[in-house]
Amino acid sequence: MRAVLVLAFVIGLAGCRDVPAQPDARVRMDAAIDAPYPKALPCAATFGSSLTNAFGRLDGTVRAVVPPGFPGCPQPNSTHVIVQVDLAGQAHRMVVNVRSSMGDPRVFFRTLDAPLAGPAWAEGWHPGYTLDYVADLQVGSDTFTPMEMDALVDTMTAPIELGAKISVFATSSGGANASSAHLVHRNLVNADGAIVVGPDTPSPRYLLFRFDEQLF
Repeated sequence: MRAVLVLAFVIGLAGCRDVPAQPDARVRMDAAIDAPYPKALPCAATFGSSLTNAFGRLDGTVRAVVPPGFPGCPQPNSTHVIVQVDLAGQAHRMVVNVRSSMGDPRVFFRTLDAPLAGPAWAEGWHPGYTLDYVADLQVGSDTFTPMEMDALVDTMTAPIELGAKISVFATSSGGANASSAHLVHRNLVNADGAIVVGPDTPSPRYLLFRFDEQLF
């Protein structure tokens, strides 16, 4: 059992591409970013601090969707989409990999319609709520499609609507980083990250992510 847990921990670390305390301010200058990006325009300039040092589920309302390197919003990141989610009237940053810095640079992606894991949607940060791609959603790594960054950004952001309820399974380090959560991808047993759109509807849709070396 100890060997299995160690292996799971190592796999999780291998998939980790996030450095919460080091926001990347480089700007990706292409036609998509140069043009107005409507879902980013309502982005907040200041952020809340509701997140604790834990894996959990954030239930809130979409404030903005910020593409990689977008210069019009604070703390842009060249390899992540930032979904700003309002909780108790304050925005929090859900930081989602759309490009890998190790191995194959493409992020592997799929969607899935399934019931919301855990209790019903309720606004708040819920540490201790778990998600496991295999045990809870019965998906395997061979069902994901590798995607280039621009295509993935377009595909994953399309169903995320401003003002809509959303759930995000993610990990926060709390403390000085209590406004942000990361690891929104295959990670560890019972601690896999994901975005769920329509979490309060009869047909929630999961947005799932993994990296090339993560086989399950």
